[in-house]
Amino acid sequence: MSQNLYDMLMAECCAKTEIAVETQAGKQTSYSQLASRVDGILGALTACGARPGDHVAAQIPKSIDSIALYLAALKGGLVYIPMNTAYTDSELTYFIGDASPRVLVCDPENQDRLNRKFATDRLTVMTLPAHDRAAPGPRVTQHPTTHRGPDDAAAILYTSGTTGEPKGAIITHGSLTWCTRQLVEEWKFTADDVITHTLPMFHAHGLFLAVNLPLAVGGKILLHDRFDAESCIASFARATVFMGVPTLYKRLLASPRLDAQACARMRLFTSGSAPLSQVDFDAFQGRTGQTILERYGMTEALIICSNPLEGDRIAGSVGYALPGVEVRIAKDGAVCPSGMVGMLEVRGPNLFREYLNKPDKTREEMTGDGFLKTGDLARQDADGRVWIAGRQKELIISGGYNVYPKEIENVLDTFDGVGQSAVIGVPHPDYVEGVIAIVVPKSAETRIDLDELSAFARERLAGYKVPKWFLCQDRLPTTSVGKVIKAKLIEQHRTIFSDTENPGR
Repeated sequence: MSQNLYDMLMAECCAKTEIAVETQAGKQTSYSQLASRVDGILGALTACGARPGDHVAAQIPKSIDSIALYLAALKGGLVYIPMNTAYTDSELTYFIGDASPRVLVCDPENQDRLNRKFATDRLTVMTLPAHDRAAPGPRVTQHPTTHRGPDDAAAILYTSGTTGEPKGAIITHGSLTWCTRQLVEEWKFTADDVITHTLPMFHAHGLFLAVNLPLAVGGKILLHDRFDAESCIASFARATVFMGVPTLYKRLLASPRLDAQACARMRLFTSGSAPLSQVDFDAFQGRTGQTILERYGMTEALIICSNPLEGDRIAGSVGYALPGVEVRIAKDGAVCPSGMVGMLEVRGPNLFREYLNKPDKTREEMTGDGFLKTGDLARQDADGRVWIAGRQKELIISGGYNVYPKEIENVLDTFDGVGQSAVIGVPHPDYVEGVIAIVVPKSAETRIDLDELSAFARERLAGYKVPKWFLCQDRLPTTSVGKVIKAKLIEQHRTIFSDTENPGR
């Protein structure tokens, strides 16, 4: 029996006349029209020589057609590789060299340039075929869904590469089907759900969650080209679900229009891709009466943990492992007792297959008994609830003491006027690593007294945890899904304890 994800997402809905996707401009596409568009795009990919198992890379703007292209690749048994639309040609050169796609789908305005740079006998650069439902044209051939097994590749997503060379994680039809089915049940998705979609579609969050879940139940997607707080809040009057990242919740909270009335129709707000601060968790609850459901996942494991839909959603916790997923906390090769911080490891049907062209890296990230090392430090309560302490690579060892940046950031974020904080370790002549904190004011008019902030931290943290230097910046470097790129901050401030003059304190 085939386990092609396309069957789960579209097989039962492909004849429906209900709207599947609606754009901000008001363009609507029904499920039957979307299925027809999928067949048209699959025909174009096939005409370019793409065959089951071939890789199809895409660097196109977010649109109904970008969803149709993703579905067409699934239906045809092709391996979909979404690319960040901000990538330069030099960045694309790495990804194309690593992934060896058979087809590169691009925006029409970039086709000539990309064709000259990348087209070969083995790589065709194409744009999506024109589509005008009002104009007469040839009848679209309906393509059968290609048989796929659970271990067959459905997509390759490249990790952000914030700490090194990007790795292509091969995600299978089986893991995506399992994850979609599990989350539909966990979060009670139905055909009545309407999701406000503001996330990029070249990441797992915006593609595998915010697209797969509503399509799997015959729901509706309100597709926004990009995030804008005011249009997002306006859409809540028609939506039931919003999936966001902490940065987006900060921007929503900055709008005076965000209140309980604006969110009255909504049933679920989720947050992931980066830690959500308790300050923003509490503020959102106070303003809207809605409790954000924080969950935890990663490209290589899709979703690992989730706070319960019905039950306590606790700030700072990512909830419990999904049914069927095993998590453990390990340190120095041994499983940690409840409450002890260690490396979070995961095993289950949600895992990726391997890293493309990097067998040594795949082996390095897996344990002998099949657990994936997430790279995240965490602790687990006796009842199974998981709390993320931070990235292992971000752990600071200052004067022989372990310092967890997230613990300090949680304190700094509660100081009046602080909109965001980042704590890093940089070389120190005495402590080996010195703790410094970079804070961003809540607004351009906000002024933060760094001496007062230091005193605030000393009252709430053990002395070895208190940052030895505080800095104020207009913004922090982040990825497209809001993760702070601490490697850039470390590089920027690595000489702060050896400089004779500093802009901080």
